[in-house]
Amino acid sequence: MAFSTGSGKGPMADINVTPLVDVMLVLLIIFMITAPILTHKIKIDLPQPNPNIIPPSNPPEPIHLKIDQTGAFYWNDTPVDEAQLKTQIAVIATKSEADQPEVQIDAADQVSYQVVARVLADAKSYGLNKIGFTDSNGQ
Repeated sequence: MAFSTGSGKGPMADINVTPLVDVMLVLLIIFMITAPILTHKIKIDLPQPNPNIIPPSNPPEPIHLKIDQTGAFYWNDTPVDEAQLKTQIAVIATKSEADQPEVQIDAADQVSYQVVARVLADAKSYGLNKIGFTDSNGQ
């Protein structure tokens, strides 16, 4: 019988707490080791707000740059090649920072990272500051 004590006086009604104590001690040791690690501070250099920049009262409409699976570019739903894209970025970059529209990049999931990295590098080289990423649903 599984619950017999061997003496024949009936089933044993006590719970064996030894495995529970073993698990609790292991958890206590794990928490004692990980607690100091979790309180370790990491210094992060966050950008500071610039009080001299006044946001425009009517910001310009954002530019939608779509990159499809093949790496083709669409500037506000108009197909453009890479040279035309660089020209468009250069035109936007000549405006003051307050007047620059945000370029929202919508890259397809299958597009190569190199294509997106090249667009970001071009935007940075021309001094474009307002770049965002969206998905096909506009989120």
